[in-house]
Amino acid sequence: MLSKKMETALNKQVNAELYSGYMYLAMSSYFESANLPGFAAWMKAQAGEELGHAMKFFGYIVERGGTATLAAVDKPPAKWESPLAVFEATYAHECKVTGMINTLADTAAAENDHATSVFLQWFITEQVEEEASADAVVQKLRLVKNAPNGLFMLDRELGQRSAGGGD
Repeated sequence: MLSKKMETALNKQVNAELYSGYMYLAMSSYFESANLPGFAAWMKAQAGEELGHAMKFFGYIVERGGTATLAAVDKPPAKWESPLAVFEATYAHECKVTGMINTLADTAAAENDHATSVFLQWFITEQVEEEASADAVVQKLRLVKNAPNGLFMLDRELGQRSAGGGD
């Protein structure tokens, strides 16, 4: 059974994961309007992953005898200066999520909740991949700068990401 403190913290993470999905959908829309369908597809796949993460937390709360409670999801930004700005925001967001997951792990340890500690290990590993993936695109966009040919090639590459992502 989850402690109230752990249940509250996990419910907060459900909301954060839903926000992440919502934010990535907003980014996908931005890329669609910029006629960059590969970037849009990458973000749509990322949104799907984040919604899957929210469901993992939701299911875990219920499985451990807690009550999954939903809160309002904040409105994400809708516009960015450039594809690079979008991916810099993506990387910063993933670093923030990593911090949130680490805080959850610290809470689980303090609560002597070994089951939740084990559950969170998957997310800790996943965040390493999430940060690396976003940073890789940031680095490629910095190399490409605003060269149309490079942006076109990167758009094609990002469009190859499967909708299932790494989830």
